[in-house]
Amino acid sequence: MTIYQPQSSAEATPKLAELPEDPAEHFAGYAVLGLPFTSGHYLAFRDFPVSSVGPGYRSVWHRTPAGEWTIYANAAPEFSCARYFGAAVHHTVETDVDIQWSGPFTALITVPGVVDWRLQLGTSAATSMLTAMAVRMPERLWRNELVLRAMGAFAGPLLNAGRMKVSGVVPNGQTFQAQPRQLWLVMDSQATVLGEDAGQPGPLELQDHLADFWLPQRGLFGARVGVRFPSTARPGVEPVGVRRGKKQAA
Repeated sequence: MTIYQPQSSAEATPKLAELPEDPAEHFAGYAVLGLPFTSGHYLAFRDFPVSSVGPGYRSVWHRTPAGEWTIYANAAPEFSCARYFGAAVHHTVETDVDIQWSGPFTALITVPGVVDWRLQLGTSAATSMLTAMAVRMPERLWRNELVLRAMGAFAGPLLNAGRMKVSGVVPNGQTFQAQPRQLWLVMDSQATVLGEDAGQPGPLELQDHLADFWLPQRGLFGARVGVRFPSTARPGVEPVGVRRGKKQAA
């Protein structure tokens, strides 16, 4: 049986030339798909060093208890998550985003002066089973909408993560197909946001979503993650409160 570790799997990102050749926009890397806190804070993380639309980037998503979203990214909005989710967030900030691994299952994610976020990852029978299935699934099935819909409907209850979808429409109008090939659970986490303790990990009272992208109700980490956007961007969509130009902390 193959033993996967988050750190080594995260470092095994394919090169751009290894991604499928088609007109879609592609990204590849690894991610904290999402982590809710019982306080109402929510955090997510993306490290996509491979991008077909510009430089690779890292980003942290933060939701306040009042439901206000900010995306912090180390690339301009047109090259990062705001390209697809900007219409649903209140602020985007171009700033440094960093991740440091202190062991194969332990990481620290930082946005200087804003977010300090420690993660302890682990496995479960469900994540091991889904990983075993995903790494063997042929590429053509990752583009089959019927398969992707079934996968999301199956994975959410199995992971006790609420509703999940791995395909659909994002807030800026593009269609997406997510391809998480390896999964782990967030077993423990501590985070501060703007000096405030985010509290204990735990599901939100009401699961949140950004268009068809549902935020999991428990902490999930994915490696060998591919994201494909088959459609083009809807023109004229700009996130509220976007900050461009020199990288800066909020």
